[in-house]
Amino acid sequence: MAMASSSSSLEPTVVSSPGKALVAGGYLVLEPAYSGLVVSTTSRFYTVIDSISDSDPPPSAPDGPIQIRVRSPQFLDATWLYFVEFDGPDAVRVEQVLQNTGSASGSATTNKFVHLALQRTLALATQRRSAGTLQNSLGHGLDITIVGDNDFYSQRAQLAEQKLAPTLDSLEKLPAFNKTGVRLADVHKTGLGSSAALITSLVSGLLLHLGVIPADSFLTEGGTEAASEGRKLAHNLSQYVHCLAQGKVGSGFDVSAAVFGSQLYTRFDPAVLAPLMSESAPPNTPLDAILSPSNKAWNYRVEPFKLPPQTRLMLADVDAGSDTPSLVSKVLKWRKENPAEADALWTAIDALNMRLSRVLSGLTEREQSTPTPYRKAVKYISTIQGVQWLANPNITANGNHAEFKAVIEAFVEARQISEDIRDNMRKMGELSGVPIEPPEQTALLDACVGIAGVIGGGVPGAGGYDAIWLLVCDPPNCPPAELPSTRVEHVWSTYKGLDVSPLLAAESVAKGVHVERLEDVKGLGEVVRAHAP
Repeated sequence: MAMASSSSSLEPTVVSSPGKALVAGGYLVLEPAYSGLVVSTTSRFYTVIDSISDSDPPPSAPDGPIQIRVRSPQFLDATWLYFVEFDGPDAVRVEQVLQNTGSASGSATTNKFVHLALQRTLALATQRRSAGTLQNSLGHGLDITIVGDNDFYSQRAQLAEQKLAPTLDSLEKLPAFNKTGVRLADVHKTGLGSSAALITSLVSGLLLHLGVIPADSFLTEGGTEAASEGRKLAHNLSQYVHCLAQGKVGSGFDVSAAVFGSQLYTRFDPAVLAPLMSESAPPNTPLDAILSPSNKAWNYRVEPFKLPPQTRLMLADVDAGSDTPSLVSKVLKWRKENPAEADALWTAIDALNMRLSRVLSGLTEREQSTPTPYRKAVKYISTIQGVQWLANPNITANGNHAEFKAVIEAFVEARQISEDIRDNMRKMGELSGVPIEPPEQTALLDACVGIAGVIGGGVPGAGGYDAIWLLVCDPPNCPPAELPSTRVEHVWSTYKGLDVSPLLAAESVAKGVHVERLEDVKGLGEVVRAHAP
């Protein structure tokens, strides 16, 4: 079935959400008693929503069902067509139209995440605005494009095809929103939280485009205290859709990072979503009462966080792979069977996680109060290995030597805490029989942490073989050859024990969900226009 052109004269709604790296709080973040330190990344998912023009009515009939076409042009066979129909004044249905895709198999694909996001967002919109108002907002329908930055998917095959080494410079040469050459189900993900970022950008974009939340909802940043009601609603609905699509109520830190940005996250009580966790729930299920920000049962906590100035988050994709659900289920089984042992270990890890958060935040405060000693300290420790940062007797020879030494001591503390967290996470892995930081990852991380200017590192989230993170010094006005990040990349490119490929991602400056202009995002306008119906 041909799709109508979406040639609306109005500007499309463009919303982005970041990926994430859980640098502290793996497994613990599953329980409300503990918190996790989550860094949001510059790698983002983008949703572009355009209204089908009045001059191009749906091909079925002027009074036929409203159509929504969703496409993800980075993948093969990734276009989905949906019909929207209203069953009375307060109920809406979204049904996929299974088309012949023209692929070799001739079969259509489905996307559970997209379908549920459309269903539940339109249902909530109907309850908040009435069916008639929503119909007017939808008009003849919507044309939606969803793309993710290259970092969300392994680019090894694309680099090899162009005979490029797996380096940051090579990744910069790839086209924005590069085609993967495979179906969505077959793509190799890098663990940045693609499904959470996708759902958050789509849900948030729909809420804005349909007028369910005010246009300025994502201008106000901050945690749970300062954020707007619109941002909080986008969070609650995105959490719900993501949980429903995955078939369980997870910790939610990935969605929270996609909505709010870098943070110290404490999860919500899963009971808040229990009444809604059925895909067969009737269309008129009272979503609004449960998902409303005024519902006190949403007891998650978000404390905004940012990495210290003149430091840099580095991430790498390790081509070995791990099954996160399997790892989590085994750890939770061990915890249930050994409560005393697990409680003692988790309490110790939590204390370290909170100390790391405090020390890193304290470094940010030191930079603000004593910027010159801070800058000199970062420059100094970027030139030598961490074990030697306090060994040099001449470190007090600099001006403002007390402040200079205090900054170095804080970085030493952050380094030691991150190593202690790694030790305890490995212990958890040994006790539960789960490769949280397997020996191959330990060897790689030890090699990286030994590099001059590297503060610390670890395996993000649930661990396993698929990724590592590092926090490195990033002194300003430093020749590229002398940057710690350059030394790290050299180790990665020459490492023999594992296949390590860097990611371009750094910490995101834009906090969580962000409204974009199409032409301000490199390559986004081109990819949308190239695949317009």
